[in-house]
Amino acid sequence: MKKIERLISIVMILLQKEVVSASEFSRLFHVTKRTIQRDMETLSYANIPIYAEYGAEGGYALMEEYKFDKRLLNHKDIENILIALGGFEGLITNQEIQTTIQKIKGMTSADISPTLDLTFYDWVGRSQINEEILYIRQAIENNWLLKFEYVDQIGNKTYRLVEPYKVHFRELHWYLFGYSLERKDYRTFKLTRILNIQKDGFFVPRTDREFKHEKQHNEQKKLVNVQLSIDVAVRDQFIERYGKNAVIKETARSYLATIELPENHYAYQFLAGFGNKVKIIKPKGFIAKYVNFLEGAVELYK
Repeated sequence: MKKIERLISIVMILLQKEVVSASEFSRLFHVTKRTIQRDMETLSYANIPIYAEYGAEGGYALMEEYKFDKRLLNHKDIENILIALGGFEGLITNQEIQTTIQKIKGMTSADISPTLDLTFYDWVGRSQINEEILYIRQAIENNWLLKFEYVDQIGNKTYRLVEPYKVHFRELHWYLFGYSLERKDYRTFKLTRILNIQKDGFFVPRTDREFKHEKQHNEQKKLVNVQLSIDVAVRDQFIERYGKNAVIKETARSYLATIELPENHYAYQFLAGFGNKVKIIKPKGFIAKYVNFLEGAVELYK
């Protein structure tokens, strides 16, 4: 974190808390207490009224009259922001997000206890993904050219030189969107298939990247209308994903679900996860490809 960002964070945190010790600031920003003392001196020179309180419960505080009017955001606005940040923190935990949460909390003196909670599984591999995301974001901010090995879905390995532009989260997976110098076009790379990523010089950002990202994202949305017979045991999962209007009752134990799916292995894996609780009714072409997918899985056990 740059010094100016740390100084702004210190002010925002002091807007929320009465007194914060040098030790607490030191742990939060991963710097020494001496660095925090210099930061406080810098803020004082900038006419921000920070003062020190001594004793066992001592630390740094901000004069009460300095705390500004927060009429632009009401209590509910701040609660919604914290819910969103808290949900994102469940997916990718880093110091920047934690600091931002402290800043937002500093915009109100009221205790916030959100009525909506977002929880994600704490997978073991998430910490490694977090490290890669932080590195890629640093590369995007500094225009680093990245080189890495990329393993496709059938195990083929290629070497890529990529201009990174965006980290994208879709359907519980993280992706890197960038310009591949080998392919001379924009590509999306799944982070879990990237190996040995490292900096390889710098690049000048292209101006058409946002349009290309949206176009590529829309192309990936090509879907097929699929009709399913589903067991009552998995009804709630389909309603949660596709809405109540997509599920119609047939019998006491079965429902008819009409949904849209991509015609690829991701969709087949999704349906296979329901076991014998789901049967595809149509279209026939989709059924044939799904059966072929299942036969390939069964073949492993022969």
